[in-house]
Amino acid sequence: MEYITNFIYAYLSTIGFAVLFNVPKSSFIKSGFAGGLGWVIYIFTKNLSGSIVGATFVASLVIAIIGEIFAIIDKNPITVYIIPGIIPLVPGFGLYNTMRSIVDRRFDLAANHGTEALLISVSIAGALVIVLSINSYRRQRQRLKQ
Repeated sequence: MEYITNFIYAYLSTIGFAVLFNVPKSSFIKSGFAGGLGWVIYIFTKNLSGSIVGATFVASLVIAIIGEIFAIIDKNPITVYIIPGIIPLVPGFGLYNTMRSIVDRRFDLAANHGTEALLISVSIAGALVIVLSINSYRRQRQRLKQ
């Protein structure tokens, strides 16, 4: 039941950001699905492994793969699905805690929160780069065969 409610909340928040980013209306449902599924995979992987950074990496990989599939099916840019989809994974609370710790002059906590937020951001970027590079390589090979 926890996974279903988390999926619904992530789905709705992803659609909200899709509206903010002017995603085509026909892509709301699919971008919401990417964000919701990515969040559920994040929670499942975090519960399984205990690693926030690893869970974020796996969830970002899934979101990027789903975004690639939807982009090919709908003939839309992949950013239509990936950008709103990764919003639930962005470490906003970690960055907030970093800044709050700096203001409170608790630099040890600031370093911990900041490092975690940086690693989460790098894992999101790394996962997206891996999937996008594989797809780009695949497309280059198809062009050379023609």
